[in-house]
Amino acid sequence: MERIPILQIGDLLLVTIQVDMHDRLAMTLQDDLTNRITQTRAHGVLIDISALEIVDSFLGRILANIAKMSRVLDAQTVVVGMQPAVAITLVELGLSLTGIRTALNVEKGMALLRSSLDETTNHITATKWRADDDGED
Repeated sequence: MERIPILQIGDLLLVTIQVDMHDRLAMTLQDDLTNRITQTRAHGVLIDISALEIVDSFLGRILANIAKMSRVLDAQTVVVGMQPAVAITLVELGLSLTGIRTALNVEKGMALLRSSLDETTNHITATKWRADDDGED
C-alpha cells in the first residue's frame, strides 16, 4: 500500500507530499500522522504541499481535519508550499483551513513552528512560575 513518508526532526514531524493525492492515500496519511504524533509526542507538524497542483474539497477537508486532530494531540500544524492555483481553488470552494497556519516554504514554516512552540513554552513556564509564587507567602 502506498504511504506518504513522515520524518521526525526533534519534536516536529515533516510530511512532504510528492505524489498526486487520492482519497485513500489522504485517509491513510491522516491515520499515520495522528499515530506518529502520539508515538513521538511531537508538538509540531509541517506539511509540504508544494508538489500538489490540485487540491479538491476532500483533500482540503482532510488537511483541516489533520490540523484539528493534531491540535487535540498537542501539536500545531503549518502547511507550506501552496501553489497560487491551489489557494485560489480553496477560496473558490469556500474552504477555510481553520487551525492551519501557512508559510511560503519549509524554512519559513519551520521558523513559524519554532517561534510558536517557543511562545507556548514561555507562556507555560511563566504561568507555572506565577502559580508557584502565589503559594509561598
